[in-house]
Amino acid sequence: MDEIVKQALAKWPNVPDCYGWLALDARGDWYLRDDAAQAAGPFPQVKGSRIEHLGLREFIERNYAADARGCWYFQNGPQRVYVELEAAPWVWRLSPGAPCGLHTHTGRPSLYRRAWLDEQGRLFLQAEPGFGLVHSLDMELAAEAVESGAWQPDTLDFAAMPARFGYVLKPSPAGAG
Repeated sequence: MDEIVKQALAKWPNVPDCYGWLALDARGDWYLRDDAAQAAGPFPQVKGSRIEHLGLREFIERNYAADARGCWYFQNGPQRVYVELEAAPWVWRLSPGAPCGLHTHTGRPSLYRRAWLDEQGRLFLQAEPGFGLVHSLDMELAAEAVESGAWQPDTLDFAAMPARFGYVLKPSPAGAG
């Protein structure tokens, strides 16, 4: 977490959390979902505005974490901005030489643990630091890892993944129905 964020948390400890305004799609792209986007429909059917500014994306990624409920958020100064997830909290990118070339959509190097295919044929990985979806552009490298026997995916319905791996697709305030 950035030092400036820690300082803001100490100075303003009781800022209300924010829900519905930030989302992460299955390709690791961040989206702002203003009132108009939220009114037009749910994420990911209506994504909102893709965040293009490199500095803002990097700030979000450095301050991206999960709470005890498995709800992912971006700590924006003193305010937690909860993130709606299209598929999983991490999107895995692969580099030649996979599986050693595995990293998160935030650029964090990762270590492969296990793999699953959902009913749509999407490939999910458990790795250090957590659970995520392989980016669609990296499926050729992932297929090489599977074909070589380095990765041996099991099958699991997508609907079962959030509970099994401890994450929430659409966070809401604690106690909200």
